[in-house]
Amino acid sequence: MIKLASPSALRRLGILGMNRRNISFIGDYNPRKNFCFTDDKLETKSAALKLGMPVPDLYGTIKHQFEIKHLMRQLKSLESFVIKPTQGSGGKGILVITKRNGEVFVKSSGVEVDSRDIKHHTSNILAGLHSLGGRNDSAMIEALIDFDPVLKDYSFEGVPDIRVIIFRGVPVMAMMRCATRVSDGKANLHQGAVGVGLDIGAGQSICAVQHNQIVTEHPDTGVVFSELTIPYWQEILQLSASCASMTGLDYIGADIVLDRVRGPMLLEVNARPGLAIQIANQAGLRERLAEADKIANATDNQDEKIQLARTKFGRAVAPEGN
Repeated sequence: MIKLASPSALRRLGILGMNRRNISFIGDYNPRKNFCFTDDKLETKSAALKLGMPVPDLYGTIKHQFEIKHLMRQLKSLESFVIKPTQGSGGKGILVITKRNGEVFVKSSGVEVDSRDIKHHTSNILAGLHSLGGRNDSAMIEALIDFDPVLKDYSFEGVPDIRVIIFRGVPVMAMMRCATRVSDGKANLHQGAVGVGLDIGAGQSICAVQHNQIVTEHPDTGVVFSELTIPYWQEILQLSASCASMTGLDYIGADIVLDRVRGPMLLEVNARPGLAIQIANQAGLRERLAEADKIANATDNQDEKIQLARTKFGRAVAPEGN
């Protein structure tokens, strides 16, 4: 088993801790009045659509318990879909249905469920079981991403997503989160997904971790992570950086997915992005955030910010057209 860097080594690498993140970045740069754009996924989708940003199609919403009795009518014509809490966090409460056989639905993990299971899951969402602070919530029904086949083997029965940390419009650090059998087909590191650190300059893999241990290949598909290069890298950085002006927040994590037809699409925005991305990159955020601050002070042009970030934080030369 390959060992990660020690805590002392990570401190020397400029690791950003939770307290400093909360006070110096979330507290200082993210106005609370604008948290609605990230804490409510419907608000995020609405704001993104107004700006013409690509997002997954919305099939419908369930806001009240009495509406659940009509849920199967909404799902009648859908072969695949995703049901998620609008105020959920950490990937909790997301139900991914990849196909159906009559009245039997198949989850991304391959487990079969029926209409009672789906209604029960949706009822729990509305009761706030998966929402921030346990507040009453609503459920949204979205289209399942037809993800780009170039990433097919990097995720098990689920859609891999790309998390980009943005500070003052400058892309600072990125990783791809790959679903596994253990994570139940969800791209959540705390549930056992693999995090693959990505070079900001070229979109190429740096390091992959699962359960805080370095891995070299996907535990279920066997694909080697060192060969990963993300397509549409410039477009991904542009879409992610645009989320700063959309939300009015300066320290965010943008989650992007690659659709086979539509290309990069915004999945959601997080005003409190986690810190495990530093482990996947084997690098700290503190020095990069300081450099990003200098870049943002030097120019207001979004394209210039991205280019300077790719040059400053990149380790490799970007492939042509990426």
